[in-house]
Amino acid sequence: MKITILHEDCDKELANDTTLPYTTYLVTYKLDGTVRYDLVNCKKMIDIFDHYWDHYRHDFINMTQTEGRIDPKRWNDPNKKSKKK
Repeated sequence: MKITILHEDCDKELANDTTLPYTTYLVTYKLDGTVRYDLVNCKKMIDIFDHYWDHYRHDFINMTQTEGRIDPKRWNDPNKKSKKK
C-alpha cells in the first residue's frame, strides 16, 4: 500500500487545481470533531480508503477525485526533494 499525502489538513479548494495528477483524491474526515481535508495521491483508490478507514474508521466521511488532469507518470511532485548527483 503506497499512498502519498500531498497536503494534510488543507483547504478543500486545492482540489480544483488542474495541474494535479488525475489519481489525486480529496479525502474528508473528522478529527476531534472538526472536519479536515487531505489531498492524497495513489495508484489504487482502495489503498487510500483502507488507510483512512484504518485510522479514522467511523470519522471517515468521503473521498472524491480532484480536478487533476496530468498523467501521473509525467507529474513532478513539488514537495519531493531532488537527489544530488
